[in-house]
Amino acid sequence: MNWLRRPYDWVLGWADTPYGPAALFCLAVAEAVVFPVPPDVLLIALALGSRSKAIRFGLICTAGSVLGGTMGYGLGHLLWLDGDGFTALAGFFFDTVPGFSEAIWYRVGERYEAWDFAVVFTSGFTPIPYKLITISAGAFDIDFVAFLFASAVSRSARFLLVAGLIWRFGEPIKHFIDRWFDWLAILFVILLVGGFALLTLL
Repeated sequence: MNWLRRPYDWVLGWADTPYGPAALFCLAVAEAVVFPVPPDVLLIALALGSRSKAIRFGLICTAGSVLGGTMGYGLGHLLWLDGDGFTALAGFFFDTVPGFSEAIWYRVGERYEAWDFAVVFTSGFTPIPYKLITISAGAFDIDFVAFLFASAVSRSARFLLVAGLIWRFGEPIKHFIDRWFDWLAILFVILLVGGFALLTLL
C-alpha cells in the first residue's frame, strides 16, 4: 500500500501550511459535485497535524460541503434534464461515474417521493455518494430548504464527529492509523464501493 501511504503522508504535511484549510474547503466543495475522493481524508490529516484546530477544520469542511451541495442541486435543477429527456451532461455522468445508471436514477426519484429529507440526510452521513444525491435532488425538484437543512445537519454531524474524535483522542488515533494504515485503506475502498452498491438496492 505504498501508493496510498505516500499521498497520505503528503496530505498530512498540509496541516502546518497556510494552504491546508483552503485546500480542505475546495475539496469539500468539489466532492459534493463531482470529485470522487471524500474530504474526510484531508480533514483527518489536517486535524491530526494540528489537534487544537480540529473542530475548526470540521466546520470548514462542513461549510465547503454544504456549499458544494447547493451547487450540485443547481446543476441538477438547471442542466440535468431538457424537453427530450437527459442532457449531454447527464449522459456524461452516467457514462463516467462507476455504479451510476439511469435505473438507479429513477429508483432514487421514487425514494424522494416518500422520504426526501431522509434520503439526503442518509447520503450526507454515510458512504452513499453525496454528489449523486445533490444533483438528483435538484433534478427531481426537492424542496430546497429541506435539502439544505438535511445537508447541513448530516454533513456537520459527520465531519464534526470525525474532528471531535481526533481532538479528543488525537495521538492514539494517529498511532492507530500509522500501525493499521494498509487495512484502513482497504476498508476505505470497500466503504466507497459499498456506497455505490447501496444505491443499486434503493
